[in-house]
Amino acid sequence: MTPPVKRSTGRHHGDLRRALEEAALDLVAERGPRGFTLAEASRRAGVSVAAPYKHFADRDALLAVLAERGYRAQRESFTRAMAVAEGPVERLAAFAAAYVRFAAEHRALFDVTFSAGLDKADHEGVAVAGEELLAALLPAAAEVAPDREAAYDLLLRIASAAHGLALFLRQGLFGVSADALDQTSDRAARTARDLAHGGG
Repeated sequence: MTPPVKRSTGRHHGDLRRALEEAALDLVAERGPRGFTLAEASRRAGVSVAAPYKHFADRDALLAVLAERGYRAQRESFTRAMAVAEGPVERLAAFAAAYVRFAAEHRALFDVTFSAGLDKADHEGVAVAGEELLAALLPAAAEVAPDREAAYDLLLRIASAAHGLALFLRQGLFGVSADALDQTSDRAARTARDLAHGGG
């Protein structure tokens, strides 16, 4: 007879770390990146309040791991969307649309990445993950901008527009219909095209 599945006690270090990450993401979704304590994450994961310190010095260390995860997930999502677009302008448009979708579909990871208030100087892994994301996006902008500085500025403006649209969508400014996400991602793509045609 198959024994019943037991709830993780956190004794296995790999399981403990993952359980704490998932518990923290649940709490971020409910209360925001700064709305919970490490002890609450422990209780949500079903482990003792002392258990997290085997892996995380404090809540910021846990949030930093989630921010790294958020950057990596964004890079995967954005590069996948850009890979099927033809030409640099359309790749930038695909990035902007994917940005809006990521913010809507992965709210907790998005919020940890952008709203946790982490100092990248104190969390090297977060800084590296952010740089890797930037490196994946810059080539498309570089194809339509006259130099690297202009490419960075163009990418920043496209990302800023997509970020603002994503937040407006989440706040209900574009309605709550089933089509709102599609319409907003399309709007982000159009904005990216307009900016890209300006050449940075």
